Amino acid sequence: MAEVSILYCKPCGYAGRAAEAAAALKKQLDLTAIVSPGKGGIFEVRVNDRLVAKRSKGHFPDTAGIVAAVSAALKP
Repeated sequence: MAEVSILYCKPCGYAGRAAEAAAALKKQLDLTAIVSPGKGGIFEVRVNDRLVAKRSKGHFPDTAGIVAAVSAALKP
C-alpha cells in the first residue's frame, strides 16, 4: 500500500490547502494522506517518499493537479 504524505508550512497558513488536498485524495482515490505541519514556506506531496507535487516560487499546485500527480505516481 502506498503512503501519501503532505507537508505544509503552518506559519504560512497552508493548513487549509493541505486539508483540502487530503480530502480530495480520500474522496477521489480512497487514500488517506498523512498531513504534517512544517515551516519555511514548504508544501510538498509525496508518495512513498517520492516527491510528486510541491509549491515553488510563483506556483502552488491545485487540488486537481495534486490528485492527478498522486494517481500517476501510483500506476505501475
